[in-house]
Amino acid sequence: MKTMIMTGGGTSGHVTPNIALMPKLKELGYRINYIGSLNGIEKQLIKNENIPYYSISAGKLRRYIDTKNIADAFRVLRGLRQSISIIKKVKPDILFSKGGFVSCPVVWAAWLCKVPVVIHESDITPGLANRLSMPFAKKICYTFPESKAYIPEDKGVMTGLPIRQSLLEGDSDKGRKLCGFTEAKPIILVIGGSQGAEAINKEIRGQLQSLLKEFQICHICGNGNIDTEFSGFEGYRQYEYVDKDQAHLFAMSDLVISRAGATTLFEILALKKPNLLIPLSKKASRGDQILNAQSFSLQGFSMVLEEEYIHAELLISIKKLYKEKSNYITRMKKSTIVNSIDNVIDVIKSLN
Repeated sequence: MKTMIMTGGGTSGHVTPNIALMPKLKELGYRINYIGSLNGIEKQLIKNENIPYYSISAGKLRRYIDTKNIADAFRVLRGLRQSISIIKKVKPDILFSKGGFVSCPVVWAAWLCKVPVVIHESDITPGLANRLSMPFAKKICYTFPESKAYIPEDKGVMTGLPIRQSLLEGDSDKGRKLCGFTEAKPIILVIGGSQGAEAINKEIRGQLQSLLKEFQICHICGNGNIDTEFSGFEGYRQYEYVDKDQAHLFAMSDLVISRAGATTLFEILALKKPNLLIPLSKKASRGDQILNAQSFSLQGFSMVLEEEYIHAELLISIKKLYKEKSNYITRMKKSTIVNSIDNVIDVIKSLN
């Protein structure tokens, strides 16, 4: 039996692809362990999978000068020492990293302990954590064809993004029952990501009465972002975060409104759901979501609305998307992009 460590965290997008790989890895005889942060979202998600979980200290990696960098540097060093200790105890044959700040000290520790490392990059351009980890990896899996330009040629393997099989097995009737919805009006699923999306949350609620005239809204708004002022609105249901029931909510939905994180994009594509993407602006991010959204828009899979125009154009865009939804479904059905679990696992197997 092979032993492996997986890592990744900070957002659900750095965890759910790992979870998607776990059933097949277990079937192949891998004994899986996980290293994550003490209080990150990854801890609860992995706990639900009954995988041994090890917590380490994690510091935020910043692209700008800040006095907090000093304290965080010590946290990263502590995380490195802790990771080395865990690796020596677990004795893995391989490490698989999905990125996020917590992953860096784990990757460095694996390299120091001579454990082969596989990294997966979801976005078109690698994030800072993965850029700092790439020199220590044997192989780097990537998702978008455009990513090839940013990854060392001798390490890069285009695999696509692993999607949880359970997500494809949703029941629309169960979804409507969970939300208290009927079949009288179409349903929009709004996803702000595991941390929510303030601009999207604000505009959905600000235009809720207009939206509810034609649609029912299931709103996943992020931890701590439920607004009780809107709890009594018929046809509107709020969730902070959804895990096991997410497949049913996707299944019942006629449209999806979402940020443009790669994991969510490929889940939407796998489910063939007409979607409106509202990527994080460059003011709040490094611009990776904008590139992701542009790629899906060019392929005809998504309609894109820039955050700067959300107030004026949200309702117009939703109505246009619903009117043209069959065109988007047709183009998504023609996509040659498939669930990539086997591709990623082939890379893992090639190194141990």
